[in-house]
Amino acid sequence: MPEIQINNLYKRKITSKSLEKTALEHIHENFIDWMHACGKKGRCTTCKMIVLEGENNLGELTDPEIKYREQGRLASNERLSCQAVVTGDIIIEVAEKNKFPHMDYSY
Repeated sequence: MPEIQINNLYKRKITSKSLEKTALEHIHENFIDWMHACGKKGRCTTCKMIVLEGENNLGELTDPEIKYREQGRLASNERLSCQAVVTGDIIIEVAEKNKFPHMDYSY
């Protein structure tokens, strides 16, 4: 069962039995508000997550992610949560510029 830990949401942990869902699907299934302006289609970078640990536990980069990396809009330690399939444990953070004003973040 993969576990997602979101460090700047008070190290909140999410577990799932599925190895076929994206990080954003897991996050939303656990009622965590996470920005995604394009509706989970990989057309923007508002859902990006900073991957602190477990990059190898995410599926291959998708075409949109490759495009955004080439444009310099997605750093090497960032992935689009709507595109990255979780296959094992990861530790992530919400990017500073993608934080919601109504959410309480731990840092």
